[in-house]
Amino acid sequence: MKGVILAGGLGTRMRPLTKVTNKHLLPVNDLPMIFYPIRTLVKAGITDLLIVTGGNDSGDFLKLLGNGSEFGLSSLYYAYQEGEGGIAEALKLAERFVGSGKFVVMLGDNITNSDIAGEVEEFKKLGGARILLHRVEDPCRFGVVTFGKKMEIVKITEKPKNPDTNYIVTGIYMYDANVFDITRTLSPSGRGELEITDVNNAYLKKGKLSYGKIDGWWTDAGTFETLRYATEKIRGDG
Repeated sequence: MKGVILAGGLGTRMRPLTKVTNKHLLPVNDLPMIFYPIRTLVKAGITDLLIVTGGNDSGDFLKLLGNGSEFGLSSLYYAYQEGEGGIAEALKLAERFVGSGKFVVMLGDNITNSDIAGEVEEFKKLGGARILLHRVEDPCRFGVVTFGKKMEIVKITEKPKNPDTNYIVTGIYMYDANVFDITRTLSPSGRGELEITDVNNAYLKKGKLSYGKIDGWWTDAGTFETLRYATEKIRGDG
């Protein structure tokens, strides 16, 4: 099983800090943000990793991470995303790395104390796609799931004004290689991006989407508020 961490984008919500560095290199407590998703994937048994980055500071990832051996990685590759085409657009850059196998995707600003190894093992059995959900107080910022009577997912809505539930799709996704065919069918959203929610809904329509739930704490760290929250949670765990 391979892993992909998406660490591109311009980080406009965190300026002026991101004028001089990539958002995913900012400190969260005493470590760079990118360390946390790497450690989560390695703990889940993933030792072959691709980092997709972008912007003017992409070379700093190589200086910081090198070949990944200090994390226990067998191999660490890098890819460069031009512009901000969205998560699904960034996924296209992983096709050659992944080949015909299954893989786990994690956004570079997602931080959790949960061990996802069990979810990865479940995905290996099921195939298709698997997403991890978490209950939050501000679901309008995310892709929000709607459940049916048997707690099956019936739809995922991107950033709804009036969400049906408080359960959101975290930035931890698992896909088989069919995801690359799906990305080629997508059209840009109103934001001008290829949306990962459209990818997940495509799997849902085919009956190939399963889900699990984060059993510990989880946050993105893509705003000043959530960056502070992540730091507080990590200090609390320490």
